[in-house]
Amino acid sequence: MKSELCKFCLKSGILCSKCQTKLKTGKISDTDLKIAKLLLSLEEKHPQLQEIYFHRAIETDSTLAIIVGPGDIARLLSAGGKIIREISDQTGKKIRLLEHGTDTRKFLEDLFAPFSIMTINTIWLPDGTTETRVILQHKGRKPPQIDTEAFKEIAKKVRNMTLRIEFSG
Repeated sequence: MKSELCKFCLKSGILCSKCQTKLKTGKISDTDLKIAKLLLSLEEKHPQLQEIYFHRAIETDSTLAIIVGPGDIARLLSAGGKIIREISDQTGKKIRLLEHGTDTRKFLEDLFAPFSIMTINTIWLPDGTTETRVILQHKGRKPPQIDTEAFKEIAKKVRNMTLRIEFSG
């Protein structure tokens, strides 16, 4: 696995001066450190993890968003979901995989997977700010039970995007 952190620091648990500076300046967080260590520990069991680039991890109360390099989501899912299940079991959170450096639509599709996005609109508010309205399609009589607050928090932390989530049946 490749990341902002040195492999030596992740394996030893002691940060070098470069990694310590990244932590102090906020380029990486404690969550990033914890998830990078976890991914590195899973590398022996799952060799495909050697190819991924881990960028960041965003944590909410119930959800953990892991931001990886372009094309790396497929590598993480390739073991039939075992890697994601192990991360979820060890963190006690639901996992969302997001690709780094994608456009807004791809970011939202990854965030809301497996739901289909019907529409994405930008709402201009009187105070000069914007909100992104996402209408998700679902089958059935009542909207699915998802943690919309966690999705809103992740979008805010990753893209500085304020979301308004709606459902259309």
